[in-house]
Amino acid sequence: MRVTMRDVAARAGVSLKTVSRVVNREPHIRPETQQLVRAAIEDLGWIPNSAARTLRTGRTGVIGIVVTELRRPLLAELVETLVTEVNARGLNAAVEPTHDDGDRLAQVWAQRGSTFDGLLAVDLPQQPTASAGAGGADAGPVVRVDVTQAGGGHGGDRVATDLDQAADLVTRHLAVMGRRHPVQLGPGPLASRDDIPVVELGEHVGRAAGYRAAQRAVVAHPGVDVMICGTDEVALGALAGLHAAGLAVPEQVAVIGFGALDDGWFATPSLTTIDPEPRVLARSAVDLLARRLADDGGAVPTEVLVPVTLVRRESTLGAGG
Repeated sequence: MRVTMRDVAARAGVSLKTVSRVVNREPHIRPETQQLVRAAIEDLGWIPNSAARTLRTGRTGVIGIVVTELRRPLLAELVETLVTEVNARGLNAAVEPTHDDGDRLAQVWAQRGSTFDGLLAVDLPQQPTASAGAGGADAGPVVRVDVTQAGGGHGGDRVATDLDQAADLVTRHLAVMGRRHPVQLGPGPLASRDDIPVVELGEHVGRAAGYRAAQRAVVAHPGVDVMICGTDEVALGALAGLHAAGLAVPEQVAVIGFGALDDGWFATPSLTTIDPEPRVLARSAVDLLARRLADDGGAVPTEVLVPVTLVRRESTLGAGG
């Protein structure tokens, strides 16, 4: 049976006009009404007629999600959650991996206002300048969604993991657990602290890099009792590297990751990690982009910092040292 806008209106208990206004992101609609309509759209699985909406509004109904790559599990999870949030608002999402190709990034940027109504830029280390095809006066809005990237001074709208809070959380937790000789493997929540040595991972960041970095760290920093890893993938590699070196985790060296991947539950020992709350990041970013589309881009840039949580899996952060 084909679901229509009339079915959505009946489910939400509102008029057809109200459903249309919500779908087209018109301003001055009460949040509770928007929530009712969006819930009805999701429950019924209704997909708005994008061609009709384009003729009516001059918009495509497509949001571009720009990401460097999808091989990293944390980025893939965040992108999938963003797609879900975009779809829940009656819009379509187009995922655009750039693979660190500056020309490709500039090409996608220039399609704002034509192919894409707006962009969600996920954890990009850089953004194109105006001279690199950043779009003209009619270009759509951009919201940066940073899960591991620091601020960087780009300006503009941004929703990001609160990395300062993550660093404070890890520091306080390690102090309670009696760990006093940390080493950071690659970039991560504590990399900005000058008193913590950093072991570089090389070009390819992943489990193999974590394996090698953990073994180098043990040699270069005798007495290390905790390894802070920039991602859970690096941390899982570090666990294997420490095991191969004959070191017990957590008795001799504790390990903490970043990302809260499910794989961490099934490691031996299981992995303690920082959860950057990708669902909250995605919801906040899409909400902000929707506001910008409704406001026609005239507002002052906004930054939203999303608090993290520590997922403590006892076996990797035992007390003592």
